[in-house]
Amino acid sequence: MSSSNTIKLVSFFLSVMALSCSGSDDIGPTGDNGPLEITPSNLVLTIDIVGADPNFPYGDGLGVIQCTATATDAVKYGFKFDNGDEIESFSGNLDFTFTNDGTNSHIVYVFAYSSTNNFISNFQEITVYVNDSGLQLVWSDEFNDSGAINTANWFHQTQLPAGGSWFNEEVQHYTNRTDNSIVSDGFLNIIAKKEVFTDQGYTKQYTSARLNSKFAFTYGRVEVRAKLPTGVGTWPAIWLLGRNINEAGAYWQTQGYGAVGWPTCGEVDIMEHWGNNQNFVSSAIHTPSSSGNTINKGGQTISTVSSTFHLYALEWTEEKMVFSVDDVVHYTYNPAIKNADTWPFDNDQYIILNIAIQPSIDQAFTQSAMEIDYVRVYQ
Repeated sequence: MSSSNTIKLVSFFLSVMALSCSGSDDIGPTGDNGPLEITPSNLVLTIDIVGADPNFPYGDGLGVIQCTATATDAVKYGFKFDNGDEIESFSGNLDFTFTNDGTNSHIVYVFAYSSTNNFISNFQEITVYVNDSGLQLVWSDEFNDSGAINTANWFHQTQLPAGGSWFNEEVQHYTNRTDNSIVSDGFLNIIAKKEVFTDQGYTKQYTSARLNSKFAFTYGRVEVRAKLPTGVGTWPAIWLLGRNINEAGAYWQTQGYGAVGWPTCGEVDIMEHWGNNQNFVSSAIHTPSSSGNTINKGGQTISTVSSTFHLYALEWTEEKMVFSVDDVVHYTYNPAIKNADTWPFDNDQYIILNIAIQPSIDQAFTQSAMEIDYVRVYQ
């Protein structure tokens, strides 16, 4: 046997003897009394939601998150999502996909293990959006900032119509002040107030806000989660107008799109509520074939419209419009003949949020708000 082979053989036996003497549990540093216990420290968990940005803070609807954990003296990590099983990762990196539809909050737990199997843990709560409808979120405002509205998304419509009064004998001024529209604690508040206010040469006794979206679209699903104001004479609305409306002071008019009058442009009322008919919400369609006190409408009674948030939605396709509250449908518009008189809805529309004040306003009214959690458009 060569000397080199002899050396290799001796080394092999020495290695086997060392393993036999150490035992399977002796894998860490040793002291006078045996293995030293090691406990990880400085555990940090970072979570990125795939597709998240300022417009879509909860992700792009795929439900994917990317988790990264680091800790001192850690040799492996375990991740646990809500009440699921722990998933092992030696690198501290793990991608995970949530599958429950909608916007939901989740608890992500992480465990850092040492070579002696001691561990520490941490957790983080996140909110993730999952869309399994096949539609994609294309525009939204989640109202996560504080203060004035996001002017990249919204335009204050304040210019009075000719004659100095808003339509339908409404008695308010619309203003661009934070007194009447402000984002706070994750909600947009549109506030109708009783106050003397002079603007454009006219003095009125009430103020409110009317917001035009700077996003216009054709077809899709609109969702607005909102809590409605109270008071006889208040008239909050969530609605759409054709981008081509020729209306002085409206956002798209200022951008050069105004071409036709109302109702040729088409109007879609996703939600209207009148304080003199508390808890009844209505949806309606206004076109050249039926406008004003239109026959194309429907609604339902919701006992908690002013005390609880509800989801007001519109499904708009090439064939029909479907209106619902909390996914309970109360009206479908699907005219048998679709032409310019009945269906001016193959062109872009934009969103309007406002509270109008009717002449019947209760004299004891002081102020009330429409609180909006989010506005989302899917296509």
